[in-house]
Amino acid sequence: MSSRRDFFTGAAALVGAGLVSRAGAATLPEAPTMTSAATQPPPAPPNGRPYHPVVTLNGWSLPWRMNNGVKEFHLIAEPVVREIAPGMKANLWGYNGQSPGPTIEVVEGDRVRIFVTNRLPEHTSIHWHGQRLPNGMDGVTGLTQPGIQPGKTFVYEFVARRPGTFMYHPHADEMVQMAMGMMGFWVTHPKNPAHHRVDRDFVFLLNAYDIEPGSYTPRVNEMLDFNLWTFNSRAFPGIDTMNVRQNDRVRIRVGNLTMTNHPIHLHGHEFEVTGTDGGWTRPESRWPEVTTDVAVGQMRAIEFIADEPGDWAFHCHKSHHTMNAMGHDVPTLIGVDHRGVAEKITRLVPDYMVMGEKGGSMGDMEMPLPENTLPMMTGQGPFGGVEMGGMFTVLKVRKDQKAGDYTDPGWYRHPAGTLAYEWKGAPPAATRHQAAGGQSMPAARQTEVEVTVRKPKGHQGHH
Repeated sequence: MSSRRDFFTGAAALVGAGLVSRAGAATLPEAPTMTSAATQPPPAPPNGRPYHPVVTLNGWSLPWRMNNGVKEFHLIAEPVVREIAPGMKANLWGYNGQSPGPTIEVVEGDRVRIFVTNRLPEHTSIHWHGQRLPNGMDGVTGLTQPGIQPGKTFVYEFVARRPGTFMYHPHADEMVQMAMGMMGFWVTHPKNPAHHRVDRDFVFLLNAYDIEPGSYTPRVNEMLDFNLWTFNSRAFPGIDTMNVRQNDRVRIRVGNLTMTNHPIHLHGHEFEVTGTDGGWTRPESRWPEVTTDVAVGQMRAIEFIADEPGDWAFHCHKSHHTMNAMGHDVPTLIGVDHRGVAEKITRLVPDYMVMGEKGGSMGDMEMPLPENTLPMMTGQGPFGGVEMGGMFTVLKVRKDQKAGDYTDPGWYRHPAGTLAYEWKGAPPAATRHQAAGGQSMPAARQTEVEVTVRKPKGHQGHH
């Protein structure tokens, strides 16, 4: 098991003191860092073309400096510690103190210059996923550029030609580096701020990790059997809520850099897919959905009018993706009475807990866990355990949420007559219907039927 201290000590020993290339430290723009896992309020652009900023869920947007009309950003590729949820931290690789890295926001037509300094123990690069740019700026190690060696800084420069929703990630030892959390969001806003205008614009990436219970560092060679499913490297209940005003037009942009698809589902509203990493979808091509599938390497932008007040679930609809620290080898024991076995085991293991006999609900279970391990399902709502984890959060729609206010309004207060309740009356008498025909099974076998099965003797005639 790797400790945080061992992780950083090893990385620092390999990187050494040198940080920048021939450009020199004095010419580099500032590289701000962020260690808080809370959603940061969107800053208004201090200069350059105007735009309506996005809100990075459990993240932030990277500041820039203007240099002779060019927007200059500075990304630091480095080891980071990310709190997945309260009670668990992970040793990851990311940018500027976080994984995923900060969101980069520019405007269509901006000339952009990004300095990338490598503080990792191996070479890296950055690919600007979905962008139209010169081939030499595409960031594929060995094909379009040499790798950025530890301690060196490379410069990428191009014009943001196409408005839309994009990502950035390495194309250098990418299975390791992306499995360690190296990725970030990029938004190119349209020149005209009135185009595609919404009131709230949320962005986040889908990530998956395989971190064994009690450990801190992902298993980078995993391809399918992940146990932590996250939004922006956060798992519920560590994922912030999306807080909006009733009747706001809301956009949610989702990018998928995991190794499987994710059907993203919203409760209480219909939405339309208004954009992909290929561009904005034409209005005549849209249709209403409540779930959209986001495949590997894809981006989706959905939009809807938040006209139904309440606390609405927003999650991946693969059930095991709304769980943490999953055990895929646990057998199904529904209906199996193992009380006698449990009594014998508890004599040897006092904390042993019977699981699965009556189902898998864990909302009220409390059991000892290894250090730095999340329970499979956790998080408390106004009525008890939510029994969700992983890729799950809540859209909070409130009539009195002010424009530009992203603070949590608390739990929804249901108007009288709008809350499901327990029936206290007498249960209805059980009734049985005797079917006259169809596919119902007869009450008793009427005749004995002998069936003769003739087995084939060869495969002739089969293709």
